[in-house]
Amino acid sequence: LVCVFFSFSTGTEASSKIGINYGRLGNNLPPPIQTIELIKSLKAGRVKLYDSNPEILNLLSATQIQVSIMVPNHQIIPISLNQNFADQWVQDNILTYYPETKIRIVLVGNEVLSYSASDQDREIWYHLVPAMRRINKSMKAQGIKNIKVGTPLAMDVLSSTFPPSNGAFRSDIVDTVIIPLLHFLNGSNSFFFVDAYPYFPWSMNPTRANLDFALFKSNRTYTDPISGLKYTNLLDQMLDSVVFATAKLGYPSIRISISETGWPNAGDIDQVGANLQNAAVFNRNLIKKITADPPLGTPARPGEEIPTFIFSLFNENQKSGPGTERHWGLLYPNGTHIYEVDLTGKKETREYQPLPAAKNDVPYKGKLWCVVVKGADVKELGSALDYACGEGEESCAALAPGKECYEPVSVTWHASYAFSSYWAQMRSRGANCYFNGLAEQTDEDPSKAVEIAVSQV
Repeated sequence: LVCVFFSFSTGTEASSKIGINYGRLGNNLPPPIQTIELIKSLKAGRVKLYDSNPEILNLLSATQIQVSIMVPNHQIIPISLNQNFADQWVQDNILTYYPETKIRIVLVGNEVLSYSASDQDREIWYHLVPAMRRINKSMKAQGIKNIKVGTPLAMDVLSSTFPPSNGAFRSDIVDTVIIPLLHFLNGSNSFFFVDAYPYFPWSMNPTRANLDFALFKSNRTYTDPISGLKYTNLLDQMLDSVVFATAKLGYPSIRISISETGWPNAGDIDQVGANLQNAAVFNRNLIKKITADPPLGTPARPGEEIPTFIFSLFNENQKSGPGTERHWGLLYPNGTHIYEVDLTGKKETREYQPLPAAKNDVPYKGKLWCVVVKGADVKELGSALDYACGEGEESCAALAPGKECYEPVSVTWHASYAFSSYWAQMRSRGANCYFNGLAEQTDEDPSKAVEIAVSQV
């Protein structure tokens, strides 16, 4: 009997404008004291944290770096319901460090309004703006006037983004959350923080969308048929769709800040365009645009400065999801550059060393399998194997004693088969080949290795 694996076929001087997202979802990252030195060496003017870590905030007090901190999603409801709770949060997470640490932004939650939110997460929606008001009220009571309160939102808060003039918010949040949010931002002179990644809309349709347009390299222009505005890059289109959407609700002048943007430097085999070449080109050109003096703005907001945070500082190996999720960094965990980048925007393109040519700018067309990574922990594989067999539809029937894939009797072999079987069935529903870091994609048919192993028994 031949065991056939399931496959999937698929066609020192700091910049005042550029910040960096400092995520910590990795088990191999340097300690904060080293990380702060790395951020300084990059000449970042700002750093955005995904919490209010005491060690990091204390270390930042010895720098001139402006800091953005975050209220975790699970604390939004308690803060919204109780001013005393909000006051204590401000005391513990701001006043303990301020003003020595230059906290300038408090972000309440992270992508709270995403379309794919669970019912439990949706409950947070209605507490988002009340929580922001309470944080702001508490800071005002302490005489703090130079810290803005906002919330970072993904582009999926919009139901339409193209053409930019057609930008509009989703109907399920517009009245209950977005209008109160815009009222708060307008009244507090804060920013609409948006996580805007041109990689995602481009990679969803790479055969029709223009890669150079997404990388700020295109000489072509796109003219919005309604507004008449001309666009030379995809990021400006995305930002202006937010501008038009806010204007339609009566708030035409709320400032935009990019809380996250970037391009993946690697990914799974079938993730088109995720490579060093594109990541370097995107971020270098982004920096040139954002640091231009005078500011360039966007076609709908010419000359307006756009505070921007690049995602991210490190490749983070414990982020779940597809391979790109673990490859957005400017630095490897050991502190070396993944590719050269100058956050001040002063370095000319010709001064950079050549990069390896991109090899995956067109969709992958071959077969793929999902197999166990080398050196995977056998104990962890056991639970992952149980999951794959339990969740899939007959994922492991061929692994039963006497069946075609039972031999060789090995947790590693069985897990590889189960992972591939599960992934082939469930990928169209959003499953990925990761299994908490135990699996990876391969374009080499593992059935051949199984045949060899069986023949040697």
